[in-house]
Amino acid sequence: MPPSSLEARVVSKVSWRLLPYLFVLYVIAYIDRINVGVAKAAMSKDLHLDPAVFGFAAGIFFVGYFLFEVPSNVVLTRVGARIWIARIMVFWGIVTVSMMFVTGTRSFIALRFLLGAAEAGFFPGILFYLTRWFRAKDRARAISLFMTAGTLAGVIGNPLSGALLLLDGRGGLTGWQWLFLIEGLPAILLGVSVLFLLTESPETARWLSAEESGWLTDQLARERAAQGDAPRSSLLAGLAHPMVWHLSAVYFLLVTGAYGFEFWLPTIVKSMNRGSDFQAALLSAVPYVVATVAMVVVAQHSDKTAERRWHVALSMFAGCAGFFVATRLHSPMLQLASLSIAWAGLKSCQGPFWAIPPVFLSGTAAAGGIALINSIANLGGQVGPWLAGSLEKSTGGYTAVLLMSSAFLLAAGLLAATLRPKAERR
Repeated sequence: MPPSSLEARVVSKVSWRLLPYLFVLYVIAYIDRINVGVAKAAMSKDLHLDPAVFGFAAGIFFVGYFLFEVPSNVVLTRVGARIWIARIMVFWGIVTVSMMFVTGTRSFIALRFLLGAAEAGFFPGILFYLTRWFRAKDRARAISLFMTAGTLAGVIGNPLSGALLLLDGRGGLTGWQWLFLIEGLPAILLGVSVLFLLTESPETARWLSAEESGWLTDQLARERAAQGDAPRSSLLAGLAHPMVWHLSAVYFLLVTGAYGFEFWLPTIVKSMNRGSDFQAALLSAVPYVVATVAMVVVAQHSDKTAERRWHVALSMFAGCAGFFVATRLHSPMLQLASLSIAWAGLKSCQGPFWAIPPVFLSGTAAAGGIALINSIANLGGQVGPWLAGSLEKSTGGYTAVLLMSSAFLLAAGLLAATLRPKAERR
């Protein structure tokens, strides 16, 4: 059945009003999270960091993220998304700028930990915020469009970060110091803008007519009522739900494989074509372009068919195959193509994946459950880079890093395939 004119108008208006702005916020968040990968070679040389130490320090971000994720999302439900997202962005912008003052291993570890603590709650907070604006049938596409910021951040951020490294020596600063200074400031400025531009809920949206606001509020209320089972709205119910822990395990394996590769991507690409840091950063944007297209296509198909489990699992299997095949190829162009397929598979599963939790959780349970899944899973962001750094150090190459990512995605896909079909359609 085609959507009514009112339905189509409201969904379109909400999408165009919210998603581009949230997209920009997430681009900044992701750039500030992964720019350390572009800075890796220069920082390691200047600060005398070996690959294992760098991997541990880069990944300690996710320990801070883990510790503060659930509390942050619970606070968001109390004070509202507008105030809390603004606070998060200003704090992480300040920490990113402070990265320019790193002098060695200890300060590097400390600031990466603080960056994770500062950013904790941003991503799950936005996901929870989207449940207040989009119905379940529209959610995978909305989440995917928002999350394409993470892939386009690589398209924009890696070349930008590579260009900033060329400022080396200007004003008495190294290139990587300029990188952190310039890329940290937008988070502070945009954080302030959130206070004025982010609309809290459909009921307070002046840009919706009374008819449009009433229709959307009624639709979302009907969905919540259809869920029934009031205990699902409690924080404890969300944290204790078996599906939350199942999804946490799936996403942990995914994130471990992802960050075991992502922080190393510019270095891997540089080793393939023997170019400069800037050329490597430019070429490393290619997998992100491919992934962006794949994310939207897979999410739209998932919404159209109302199927989540196999969209998640098969995407992970594609990522697994891409990483594995890249280790068997010798042509740099074919390797880059295979890595692009791997990254597309890894990223395209995320829209359908994050559409699952709000189906069986609501209210505070949804906020807590989403945050718990993301926080536990993002410990893989500590494990992945540490393993990748250790493998690079022990083998002297990157083949083992790619095989590690392939293995984690295979395990994630197999575990995703065991998700109960009823849970995604309840």
